[in-house]
Amino acid sequence: MLLTLPFGFLVAALSGARIHVVPCFIVLALYGWIWLRFRPSSFVVTDQSLNVIWPLKRQEIARETISTVRLLDREELKQEIGWSLRVGAGGFGGGFGWLWTTRHGIIRMHVSRTDRFVWIERKHDRPWLLTPDQPDTFRQALSS
Repeated sequence: MLLTLPFGFLVAALSGARIHVVPCFIVLALYGWIWLRFRPSSFVVTDQSLNVIWPLKRQEIARETISTVRLLDREELKQEIGWSLRVGAGGFGGGFGWLWTTRHGIIRMHVSRTDRFVWIERKHDRPWLLTPDQPDTFRQALSS
């Protein structure tokens, strides 16, 4: 429903309500910023690291800092994290940012599905919750 918001502002602006032009561009800029800065475009596993790549940034997680990589379904995820609250962007394209949980505190979250999650436990940092395209292959590559 929120995807139609900028178009509604644009239609209103074109039909004479010029006051809606600025909100239209603000909402479009916000959507673009979230898409380019918070939604990962790929996860790349190398011999040395896991690289999380966004269109406007990149983060490298050294493999030696990863203690466990597991696949979780929805029920297993609920058991793992307990009650949770998303802090970040979410909606049609997934959920991105932080997830505050009763069992782990804040975890990093970059999910675009509601099943087949990859849980990455880190030795001295927050866990990560991801949904790569091929979770089984991803887990195997990261675990070896």
